[in-house]
Amino acid sequence: MASFLTRSTSRLPPAFLPQSCRVQAPRYASSPLFRRAFATPASQGEQPRLRLGSLSPNFKAKTTQGDIDFHEWIGDKWAILFSHPADFTPVCTTELGAFAKLKPEFDKRGVKLIGLSANEIDSHDKWISDINDISKTSLSFPIIADANRHIAWLYDMVDTQDTTNIDEKGIAFTIRSVFVIDPAKKIRLTMMYPASAGRNTAEVLRVVDSLQTGDKKGVTTPIDWTPGQDVIVPPTVSTEDARKKFGDVREVRPYLRFTNVGK
Repeated sequence: MASFLTRSTSRLPPAFLPQSCRVQAPRYASSPLFRRAFATPASQGEQPRLRLGSLSPNFKAKTTQGDIDFHEWIGDKWAILFSHPADFTPVCTTELGAFAKLKPEFDKRGVKLIGLSANEIDSHDKWISDINDISKTSLSFPIIADANRHIAWLYDMVDTQDTTNIDEKGIAFTIRSVFVIDPAKKIRLTMMYPASAGRNTAEVLRVVDSLQTGDKKGVTTPIDWTPGQDVIVPPTVSTEDARKKFGDVREVRPYLRFTNVGK
């Protein structure tokens, strides 16, 4: 938008500008809390731009199961990296208990789980005991210690909307992020939740099924799809070729064709 001020007027100090032309900073902008929250990212370095299909940033970290190099830890498996704001928080406790119970299903699909929370290992170990007791489970996947939010910043797991969401050191708390990463270490899917909203473990498992089915069978999946239901023939495949490949193809429209590839 072009400025409505003349060149000479635009150079005047704010005190000499008409009241209607002055830009007022928010009241909270001068507070130490605000300044610390926005100064934090610069100290962490430049963030990589993460998109679907991007190579997941590698890192080394301490976890509840020892030190890891993230890409080496993934190996030739799929991986799910999911973050938590802090240990001993109510929503996170329910989430980790649910993921621990569902871990056998992820194992069947060749998927490794790894959590992240912004505390040290000793705190994680004590928290795991609580999680196991509350959820009547046995949490057996690693949790990363990210007390300085280095990995949270690397993966952009922080909230810029809430400038009060920082700890006593002025470091932004982690939000609830989910990264589904394939064996090529590429980011295939992301989900981001505010700190107040718990995740749906069944949905995380469902999208893994969708991604893996698409990779293996060359199909796409419709709304609310679960394994065994009809899938969609991609627009790049002709109906004739689809019938050769899949057999029965149900054409609703030339661009919307269904088939079934089983479970």
